[in-house]
Amino acid sequence: MQRRHLLKAISLVAVSAALFTSAVAHADDKVVKVGTIGGPDAQIWQVVQKVAKRDGLDVKVVEFNDYVQPNAALDAGDLDANSFQHQPYLDSQIKQRGYKLVNAGLTYISPLGVYSKKLKSVKDLPEGAKIAVPNDPSNENRALLLLQSQGVIKLKAGAGTNGSNATPLDVAANPKKIKLVELDAAQLPRTLADVDAAAINTNFALAAGLQPAKDAIALEDVHSPYANLIAVRAKDKDQPWVKKLVAAYQSEDVRQFLKTEFKGSMVPSF
Repeated sequence: MQRRHLLKAISLVAVSAALFTSAVAHADDKVVKVGTIGGPDAQIWQVVQKVAKRDGLDVKVVEFNDYVQPNAALDAGDLDANSFQHQPYLDSQIKQRGYKLVNAGLTYISPLGVYSKKLKSVKDLPEGAKIAVPNDPSNENRALLLLQSQGVIKLKAGAGTNGSNATPLDVAANPKKIKLVELDAAQLPRTLADVDAAAINTNFALAAGLQPAKDAIALEDVHSPYANLIAVRAKDKDQPWVKKLVAAYQSEDVRQFLKTEFKGSMVPSF
């Protein structure tokens, strides 16, 4: 009798353990939906998907064509993570929209550049030249700081630093009377025929067939603090799948892909 009870107890423990193991395995089977921008970012995530799969993590990539939707979708729970932005932009979105999102890990630095179909150098900008810049606060700030570093304009003291974003109203000196045209970042490559120059994010430049190292007439320094990142909801930041996702991105496979495929236009920041 005692033996029968003992066997029954052992069986119950075994069943419980099996159920627990199954539950854990099911949790590990989670398909992680990651939002990113179509083009180069989507290409990189194809490599990340393969690395993550080897570690038992399934990743589904959802492509967007602007900078607004990925954070809205992540905050709403339609995505598990996104990967397209740098910290200053994320901070500005959190401040404006109240998102509860955090940086889970860095990906790469992609220098913003000034491009032109009419000029060979920033020094060749004519008086009254039109320069198109991104109209979102963070990337417009980058563009203005880049133009300042090239001697095109001078900003008011402290503008665009310490968490603030400079705007055209912060231009203190404009020797060539440059006209700044504010447009959606994704539309800037299409404006090159209509303006003298445009400050374009690398992902949109590459998607338009431009090579930053070859075609830009001015580039942000490679040590720019504007490194891109993987964002997740604050409540998920310690989840095991987040660590796996970040590790997959920060793998040697992805590092080598960035170096060979983009040749300096996307510099690993891990």
